[in-house]
Amino acid sequence: MTPQATPDDGRIPFRTKFFFGLGTSAEYIVLLGMGSYAMLFYNQVLGLSATLAGAAVSLSLILDGFADPIMGSLSDRTRSRLGRRHPFMYAAPLPIALSLVAIFNPPPGLEHVWLFAWFFTFVVTLRVFMAAYHTPHLALGGELSADYTERTRIMSYNTVMGGVAAMVMAFIALSVFFRATPEYSRGLLNPHAYPPFALFSAGIALALLLASAWFTRDRIPTLPQPPADLPKFSPFEFLKDLGKAITNRNYAWLLVAYFFLSLTLGLRAGLTLYVNTFFWELTSEQLRWFVLGALGGAILGGGLVTRLHQKLDKRTTIVIGCIGLAAIPAIPIVLRMVGLMPPNATMQLTIALLLFSLASLTFTAIIQISVMSVLADIADENELKHGHRQEGVLYSTRALFAKIDMAFGQFLAGVALDLIAFPAKATPGQVPDDVLFKLAMVEGPIAAVPGLLAAVFYARYRITRARHAEIRAELEARRGTGRAPVAEAPAGGAVVAPAE
Repeated sequence: MTPQATPDDGRIPFRTKFFFGLGTSAEYIVLLGMGSYAMLFYNQVLGLSATLAGAAVSLSLILDGFADPIMGSLSDRTRSRLGRRHPFMYAAPLPIALSLVAIFNPPPGLEHVWLFAWFFTFVVTLRVFMAAYHTPHLALGGELSADYTERTRIMSYNTVMGGVAAMVMAFIALSVFFRATPEYSRGLLNPHAYPPFALFSAGIALALLLASAWFTRDRIPTLPQPPADLPKFSPFEFLKDLGKAITNRNYAWLLVAYFFLSLTLGLRAGLTLYVNTFFWELTSEQLRWFVLGALGGAILGGGLVTRLHQKLDKRTTIVIGCIGLAAIPAIPIVLRMVGLMPPNATMQLTIALLLFSLASLTFTAIIQISVMSVLADIADENELKHGHRQEGVLYSTRALFAKIDMAFGQFLAGVALDLIAFPAKATPGQVPDDVLFKLAMVEGPIAAVPGLLAAVFYARYRITRARHAEIRAELEARRGTGRAPVAEAPAGGAVVAPAE
């Protein structure tokens, strides 16, 4: 196959952006299945304590987080006829699919510690293999183009397609698998719904992961290769890679900011379904319409973010997005406390919550796309300083810090449920009012606080459009041309001049 050349203006063909985004679609489907439903399944359906269920998710996030930078450094330094990223993107999809099926199919009769052990084992397996795919995949997106704005467009496809896939899958899940039955008026509490849901999700994710790897392979000859004198991966070189990343001041501020933002995300990830099911008393049939808000948010955010970067620059866009992401989900909770939200079981409530969801997820898309684009700019800055590109390490080390902190947030969510004495196998409408009040306060206003602190640290980021243009000019002057130097030929392959 003849590779497509990268245009001189840095623009990437639609086909490439589409199939790159397809990989994130699969990731979102997997994380929806595991992240949104697994804790509820193990706690409310199988009876595992909320603390143990939260601990399984939290510990798996930490272990997965350490796998991310290892995979980043390994893929940055990989030389093969398939390039730096694709070998891992071909190897990981099948174990991911099998692990997802196993999570929702524990052997009958498991209780307490053994149920925890099963959950923990396969959540860890799923997350580690997802790191083996996701980290090289994100790094691929960061190196497809050197253009300041085109990077944002690429990451917009990535985020919007992921959000669309997750929302479509959520709609299918709530309409087909978790629909109400005579035995279970709340379909999310139906134990028989989870195994077929997991099998369906795993099959779709497997197909999309492999398609993304296969249909982006034509870009391999145009991508940067490791410098010929770059040592192979080793524990020592891995630590050096981490040091180069963390000592970048702009990168360090992003890590600190994301530490706080992840606390907000982790708490809400563990509690949102509880709030929707027990505080707002929404049914599966009502919850499925939130797909429209989420879908609209992803599309609206993806459509706005490039214009915002052109008008406001990336830093200001990130700060605004962070404030919106943190604050908006708390507003309906506060309005209910002062008697300004419609009563439960009304269409007015569903519409109001849908609009808040639309606004919140618009800001979520904006900040996610912006940060993914910024990391590619930091890779340019690090190449100027250290002589080689570190997309894999930069994307993955951020993921490590985020997952450790999100793990802490989700663990706190489980602890909070036990501290407020939230009953296991609860019935909507029968949970005490004081317990519901505490649940809503933790998920809403309290969870917003660290997210608002994150905006303060994001404001410390300093690579503007003008500074990025200076970095690119210095890189091109160093190379003597507008393109990267000719790379060492991979084994069995031809020498190519990789595009940036």
